[in-house]
Amino acid sequence: MYGPDYTFLGVPRCSLDDASTYADADVVILGAPFDGGTSHRPGARFGPQVIRGTDYLPHDGSRPHLAMRVDALGEDLTVKDAGDLEVYSGEIQRSVATIEEAVGTVARNGAIPLILGGDHTVTWPDVTGVASQHGAGRISVIHFDAHADTGDIEFGSLYGHGQPMRRLIESGAVRGDRFLQVGLRGYWPGPDVLHWMAEQGMNSFHMSEIVEKGLDAVLNRAFEIALDDCDGVFLSVDIDVCDPGHAPGTGTPEPGGLTARQLLDAVSRICHELPVVGMDIVEVSPPFDHAEITAMLGNRVVLEALSGMARRRKDSGGPPWKRSTPLLEGR
Repeated sequence: MYGPDYTFLGVPRCSLDDASTYADADVVILGAPFDGGTSHRPGARFGPQVIRGTDYLPHDGSRPHLAMRVDALGEDLTVKDAGDLEVYSGEIQRSVATIEEAVGTVARNGAIPLILGGDHTVTWPDVTGVASQHGAGRISVIHFDAHADTGDIEFGSLYGHGQPMRRLIESGAVRGDRFLQVGLRGYWPGPDVLHWMAEQGMNSFHMSEIVEKGLDAVLNRAFEIALDDCDGVFLSVDIDVCDPGHAPGTGTPEPGGLTARQLLDAVSRICHELPVVGMDIVEVSPPFDHAEITAMLGNRVVLEALSGMARRRKDSGGPPWKRSTPLLEGR
């Protein structure tokens, strides 16, 4: 939407208006350059552009993964990029409707939607669009974030990047007890919102618990819950789950978060071990970045996710969203 108009590291382009252009796709990348829901520093509307293109290697549609021995952009997964959706940050409800329709279209055509945000408002239509295909309450959400994003009315509005998870649960698209949040910390929300979260049965893994038990132990528990009576998983990554030293380019930085290495390992595990049916990465804000630290991390989050999906497909012999591969032992 803001240009230049290139695809994610050179993967083939497709058009949402022509389903034949992505009929063979395992994953379709969509840009949602919307930051009209930000409560502090804007700029995430420019996130899709930098996530797509920040890399020191050629944009040749190939990225062999050294550890997993797959090429998610080449031989082992079919990834296409439909470009940016036309969203206007001054009209949140119109923009949300546009995103939901596009994501639902991709899901109903049999591909995994991978959305590049944008602020976290976009997760509301992202998950709703995926649920339109898989069924309300049939997908769980694993949500990496410093913040719970479960506010009700903020700045006099029901809509914004501090409220999408509440809107999702209230709508019935996702069950509260199958909503898992990883990396929470800081000083928001207050007791009333925390009480509402407890009433919904939400599962929140704070940074203090990750420090005490270890990230792998927390993920093991999250995986058990996510796969209980659900058919698939939506993965939502807010880049501010990482410590600002690892991701300075974001709107609401909160010290004391995950390292870049921890986030990449977690995303890789999730997409390898779980039937991921949709994903978004949000809150990458280039105007506040330094030396492309956050942009590069956002790009690598997408690559780790795609590589995990490709490895899952290779191991199972089926599509990456198929629920067949058991949890890996000893991880």
